[in-house]
Amino acid sequence: MTHAMIRVLKLQDGGVTHDVPVRVVWPISDDKAWDCRWEIDWPDGPRTNSGRGVDAIQALINAMTMIGAEIYSSEAHKAGVLSWSDDWRGYGFPVTANLRDMLAGDDRRFL
Repeated sequence: MTHAMIRVLKLQDGGVTHDVPVRVVWPISDDKAWDCRWEIDWPDGPRTNSGRGVDAIQALINAMTMIGAEIYSSEAHKAGVLSWSDDWRGYGFPVTANLRDMLAGDDRRFL
């Protein structure tokens, strides 16, 4: 993925810490809509998709929200073995209104 923004989450697995890179590619236009590709490189295999929108900002917001849904519905989150930063509890990705009750820590307070 070229021109990607990356956030690295950490997954604890039996005393071993795995990096879980989250990549968001700059939105591009195909003359009909904007597309913002994203990827979560889980240890058991990547999950990729894209957010679409009428402009680049809407596509980016949709991609970020899809990432938040993917992370918060993951087994790693449910098991409490996923983290982002020692200074932030949560992952820093927004979710849709119907998933807000799943937000943890600082995400619940600030997103």
